Amino acid sequence: MELTQLYEAILNGKLEEAVAVTNEALAAGIAPQTLINDYMIKGMEEIGARFEHGKAFVPNLLMSARAMKGSLDILKPLLKGDTSATLGKIVIGTVKGDLHDIGKNLVASMLEGCGFEVVNLGVDIAAERFIEAARDEKADIICMSALLTTTMTYMKEVIEAVRKAGLNVKIMVGGAPVNEAFARSIGADGYSSNANAAVVLAKSLIQA
Repeated sequence: MELTQLYEAILNGKLEEAVAVTNEALAAGIAPQTLINDYMIKGMEEIGARFEHGKAFVPNLLMSARAMKGSLDILKPLLKGDTSATLGKIVIGTVKGDLHDIGKNLVASMLEGCGFEVVNLGVDIAAERFIEAARDEKADIICMSALLTTTMTYMKEVIEAVRKAGLNVKIMVGGAPVNEAFARSIGADGYSSNANAAVVLAKSLIQA
């Protein structure tokens, strides 16, 4: 079998093909970690790079993330207890008062696709819930999203509550009304404008 088919399936967003090749590879005795690191993540990184250079668009990212998730769902049960299987753990959610989740879900999918363990809390998440999840999950990063100017100010409250709780986590923010200057002004550790940039930022924060 040609394992490059798995890379191509992820890159081209072909869910059924990705799942089929993943199952074939496992049946042939290939290690899940090899499939993830050498083919699947590389496929996600390539679609991310194409997106950055205007050669791929949000629907392409969504299709690739969907194909990646299909393969990961098969492999995840086989990775239980293998802490080396993840780059780090991220808790992600849309802040209190905001019900938008398309962008947040895309970021979550890209992060997961590129090797992070992601706990997606959903929408309308209060500071206490972010803190509780980060503590319970022993998260490395809290990632917050907002799509409204009226809700993005709540990010500052979350950051203050996290610091007050003494949690040793990095905090990333993003969303349409958010920018670098705002992120800095509220004490966030980083800001990303799109899903691919979020992956790059998360990797740099983990290594910092």
